Amino acid sequence: MTPWRHSSLQWRLTLSLLLATGLFWALVLVLTWQRTAHELSELLDAHLAQTAAVLAVQSGDEHDDDFTTAEVLHKYQPRVAFQIWHERELVSRSAEAPLEPLAPWGQNGMSDQNRAGQTWRVFATAGRDRGVRVVVAEMESARQDILKAGLKSAIVPLLLALPVLALLIGGAVFKSLAPLRQLSQSVSQRHAQALQPLSEAVSAEVRPLVQALNQLFHQLTLQMEGERRFTADAAHELRTPMAAIRIQAQVARGAASDPERAQALDAVLQGCDRATRLVTQLLQLARLDAHGPSLGSEQCDAVADTRDTLADLGPQSVLKQQTLSLDAPDALPLPMPPGLVGVLVGNLVDNAQRYSPVGSTIRVHWAASPAPTLVVEDSGPGMDARDLARLGDRFFRVPGNGADGSGLGWSIVRRVAQRYALQVQVDGSPALGGLRVSLTWPAL
Repeated sequence: MTPWRHSSLQWRLTLSLLLATGLFWALVLVLTWQRTAHELSELLDAHLAQTAAVLAVQSGDEHDDDFTTAEVLHKYQPRVAFQIWHERELVSRSAEAPLEPLAPWGQNGMSDQNRAGQTWRVFATAGRDRGVRVVVAEMESARQDILKAGLKSAIVPLLLALPVLALLIGGAVFKSLAPLRQLSQSVSQRHAQALQPLSEAVSAEVRPLVQALNQLFHQLTLQMEGERRFTADAAHELRTPMAAIRIQAQVARGAASDPERAQALDAVLQGCDRATRLVTQLLQLARLDAHGPSLGSEQCDAVADTRDTLADLGPQSVLKQQTLSLDAPDALPLPMPPGLVGVLVGNLVDNAQRYSPVGSTIRVHWAASPAPTLVVEDSGPGMDARDLARLGDRFFRVPGNGADGSGLGWSIVRRVAQRYALQVQVDGSPALGGLRVSLTWPAL
């Protein structure tokens, strides 16, 4: 089975079609043999009956004491025999007929008889005059020879046509598989960076393969673009914190006093934290760029993910003396991979913490109906309409704000919202006076 699976598709199709054709021919020949044998037997039986009827009419009481033998007039005539009996005496017979009765005396009609090792098909009937009996018989071998001759005349043309049919089938299969060969040649001649879609002007059987390849090329294009963006983003954004870390390390190394050295080391730690946070956001964004959504394939508990994320962000709120609260039902299942809700909540709350002053309030609210909705609002300074229009651009930061950030958090939120068809609304918070961000999922 393994060599068959690994063999050429053209060879497999050609051989399969030839085998199917051969089996079909064999079945037709068997059925033809059976039907022809039946019809031939009926025809020859009728011929025997007709011959016996003619002999019965012609035979009468005028006969000699010695029987006569009929002259041989045809090559098949020796295979057909007749006997005319009168008063249980053989008065006439054909040359090939035996002297003993071909059929038991008194038995009329059609029967099979064996005489001297030869099987005969016999028809016996009474003559026109009393005491006259006519027997006509035919060798069974003669019937088989006729049937074999007819079958041979049918088989020989089929066998002679089989090579021609094989060439025609092979040519048809070869021509039919031309689109696959062209597709294989087109793909093999591409270089590694050629990800433009293939032409879908192909046969219906090949089109799904071409569409699947085009989808793969599209995904590879997105992944490569994501990798290029990640490389560019990392090179652009990490340059500043790494340079700052190096400078502070040099300051710490050359510090003349312990307070000065401690201050420089604190700056190094802050730079390391900023670089770590930036790398984490870049990796999140790169994963979102490389992979599409898996809608409906995974479920998560949005409330549980939110609680875990807020627990991780709690120490940062404590440092800035901010109030961080959560208003949510006990559980809220959403069709998203586990942890992705935490990414959304983490980036929104992290932005609120960074851009809100000391002692501010940050609220996180989940609503289950009419559609699942996440609301994050704060009591910070908010944003004007011009800055809101650019919110979500990579590395965009509100001018004049001294908060430490790269602008990637909002870009991550926008990308997740785009992937999962979330509605994003950003406006002012009526209750807290700062910024309010609402994410609404499609109705479940």
